[in-house]
Amino acid sequence: MMLRIALPLALPFAIVAVAFVLLSQTDAYIIRLATTFGMYAALALAWNIIGGIAGYPSFATAAFFGLGAYVTAVAQNLGAPLLVGVGLAGAGAALFAGLLGSAILHLRGKYFAIASLVIAEVLRELTNSWTSVTGGGMGINLPLAKTTLLTQPQLYLAAMLFLAAAATSASMLIDRSRLGVALRCIAQNEDAAQIIGVDTRMAKTWAFVISSLFIGLVGGVYASWVTYIDPTDVYDGAMSVKPILMALLGGVGSVFGPVLGAFAYLLLEELLWRNLLEFHAGILGLLVVLLVLFLPGGLSQIRGVGLVSLPKIWRRAP
Repeated sequence: MMLRIALPLALPFAIVAVAFVLLSQTDAYIIRLATTFGMYAALALAWNIIGGIAGYPSFATAAFFGLGAYVTAVAQNLGAPLLVGVGLAGAGAALFAGLLGSAILHLRGKYFAIASLVIAEVLRELTNSWTSVTGGGMGINLPLAKTTLLTQPQLYLAAMLFLAAAATSASMLIDRSRLGVALRCIAQNEDAAQIIGVDTRMAKTWAFVISSLFIGLVGGVYASWVTYIDPTDVYDGAMSVKPILMALLGGVGSVFGPVLGAFAYLLLEELLWRNLLEFHAGILGLLVVLLVLFLPGGLSQIRGVGLVSLPKIWRRAP
């Protein structure tokens, strides 16, 4: 039984390993796109845990992403290796989420959304004012990560794809666990969930912490990848909106939908939006409206989409 559960959880890592071998020898543009896809997929999957499965519309992605980026930047400038810096980023984001969750997770709907939205602005102001550590508005440079077996582009490709695989496996595990059942009960009717004995506060807090853990890890890898960050970049409000749109594109609340949505979003970004920069915000808003009105289940509700069958295979495992 353990083997039949472990094999599906290992599948994302096997797919990522094959993808890395195939992509690592391609040109720099393809590697950059694949690295960006890994980052987008991990962020969308992380947001989906709290925003999709639990049904709490979080806009705090930019806050945890920026926090993770700055923790890694400071750690690396103090001499910590990349792995340690990124690990501290994830731990710091998760700890902050645990503390923050106790303050705002009692709110619901638009009130929770508004409360989560302002967190990034608060952290941005703190970062701007703490110039001795963060560099303030001038930003902060990061040293190049030391690598021997891989080139710099290959290192960050592997890191982002690994985080996407880890987030996928975590989502699969949550979906089959008691935590997943509790979160879906909360999404359906939180008051009813409390009546039947679900510890809703604990379940929401765990979902928030796990979600922020992956976001913080991604932020840490991103900071090292670009080697320079500033508050305007990593606390950008668009970073909170993009994962939501990706989840909506693929199928919010589903296990594999955010991965499909991340791929579709990246295609749109490369093929359309980069040629229409002045209309980017308008197109983004229009797309959200169209998705909610005409395709609420995302692309995963369309017959014939390959990723649709994967959740069925997963759920048949005992």
